[in-house]
Amino acid sequence: MRRDAVVFAISGAFFGLLVGWILGSQQRPARPVGAPVVQAPAAPAGGQPAPPPLDENRARALEATAQATPTDAGTRVALGDLYFDAERFPEAIRWYEAALQIDPNDANASTDLGVAYYYANQPDRALQQFDHSLTVDPTHTKTLLNQGIVRAFGKQDLAGAAESWQKAIDLAPESAEGRAAKQALDSLRSAHPGVGGM
Repeated sequence: MRRDAVVFAISGAFFGLLVGWILGSQQRPARPVGAPVVQAPAAPAGGQPAPPPLDENRARALEATAQATPTDAGTRVALGDLYFDAERFPEAIRWYEAALQIDPNDANASTDLGVAYYYANQPDRALQQFDHSLTVDPTHTKTLLNQGIVRAFGKQDLAGAAESWQKAIDLAPESAEGRAAKQALDSLRSAHPGVGGM
């Protein structure tokens, strides 16, 4: 899936933004930033390629399948992914929500929905959705990593971000999410030594 590849391709840029944002937030009031979020990173403004265009034929075919199979959550997730990758977040939200009505215990779809909420400028809904994901699977490291990013960038809650990232590290230190969380936490601690313990 395109967004999984993009996540790790831009993680270095994210951590540079994280440090810059943290340092800048000491000098002026912080505001939400379109920071990369692991399940669905939004590119920082300027110099980034446009999202791929929506594959209209694939969208129509999946929508026809969804209509013909009202209990098929997987097709709805695929539609959410398709719209998400094209950065059409309202449509992605609609399809992820539809999938979760069928299968509310899909932690991956729930986390993807939370990320889509964040990109639709709804950080509180994103955090609520991540809470649901963690109720379904308390060890879901992608959720913890995303939760930390939304806490840091969407809510300016650095202590909460550090807590989420530390949990991801504790659960799976060698996973891609654990390594990304460690990098984020190290950057946060270097900018704010009192945040998140040492």
